[in-house]
Amino acid sequence: MEETIRVLTYNVRSLRDDRAALARVVRSCAPDVVCIQESPRFFGWRRAARTMAASFGLKIVAGGADASGNLLLAGPNVTVEDTEVLYLEHRRGYHLRGLALAALKIGDSRFTVAGTHLSMNLEQRVYQAGEVLGHLDGFAERNQTKPRILAGDFNSYPGSVEWGILTDRLADAWMAAPFGAEFTSTGKNPYQRLDAVFVSRDIDVVRAGVPTDLVSPADTALATDHLPVLAVLRI
Repeated sequence: MEETIRVLTYNVRSLRDDRAALARVVRSCAPDVVCIQESPRFFGWRRAARTMAASFGLKIVAGGADASGNLLLAGPNVTVEDTEVLYLEHRRGYHLRGLALAALKIGDSRFTVAGTHLSMNLEQRVYQAGEVLGHLDGFAERNQTKPRILAGDFNSYPGSVEWGILTDRLADAWMAAPFGAEFTSTGKNPYQRLDAVFVSRDIDVVRAGVPTDLVSPADTALATDHLPVLAVLRI
């Protein structure tokens, strides 16, 4: 039986902005799964992550500081079968980047979801695009979860080399079924699309984009410096 799931990706800028507005944005999207970037990474990060998840009405699945700020959250209808967190290959002089992965089940549907945040450096970012795909495919194969979802802040845009690497293997959900707004950065003055959801081609995209029909512009301007991307998917 096909299940419809709601996957949200959101860069929360280490909770440096209006946390109440952030919670209202996430709750208004009613997500089943959330891929967070720039979750708290330093002293007390676990408590901060738990508090944030509770404010969204969600549970922590995997990640946090041990995935360099990538954090996966899920709703009560989601069964967690397996998780993995890791750091991407590090190069001296650049921020350490990570990846959080989970094998999840909703109803009869099983799938893998991964959240990441790629480098600001072009050369490293191009390498990381292939690196992330390799980890995603390996984890999905080990868990026998063929449908795969990759979401995050890619610090790049459609038409770039690294975007092409990703779309050679996965579909850009926005391009498959655009709904709402395209640009995700900045939160107050969006002019570029850095955040995205990519899916394996056995997943049907019902809609994807900044959910302007669900979220308040006043809240998104206060919540963080990115806009959320919601993908409604049928597995």
